[in-house]
Amino acid sequence: MRRILLLGLAALLLPAPASFGQRSLPPHAWLFGTWTGGIFPPIAGLSGEACFSQPVVIFTRDLVMRATLTDQTLTQRVVETARASSSGVEFHFAPANLSAGLMGTQAASAGFGCDSPDVLHVQRRGENEIAFPGCADFPNPLVRCR
Repeated sequence: MRRILLLGLAALLLPAPASFGQRSLPPHAWLFGTWTGGIFPPIAGLSGEACFSQPVVIFTRDLVMRATLTDQTLTQRVVETARASSSGVEFHFAPANLSAGLMGTQAASAGFGCDSPDVLHVQRRGENEIAFPGCADFPNPLVRCR
């Protein structure tokens, strides 16, 4: 009985084989988390608490969420594809659901101020700094909240 208990405990503590239940990470996994700046220059020395309390952009596996100056809620974009590029990642989003917001339709806030509202190029500038080149809504770099 004791041997079975020990074997069961060892099975829980040992990592699962790579082929068992482990999914590969998407090309944008390094972006996962909360970012600030972009709209305004990032504040040097911003505490983690302050950064997380007002996120500007949040990246997840399936969504990219962004803050706007005219809405209290984050605008969500569903990731259709994410492709690694030589300088970062290129996102293609599913067509936006343009529902009414506080200031009318969310057409302007559906994108990132780039050439296309359904495409976002993310440039990696360092371990914890990115930029959205060519996106008028985000003229400044973004930094990761810690």
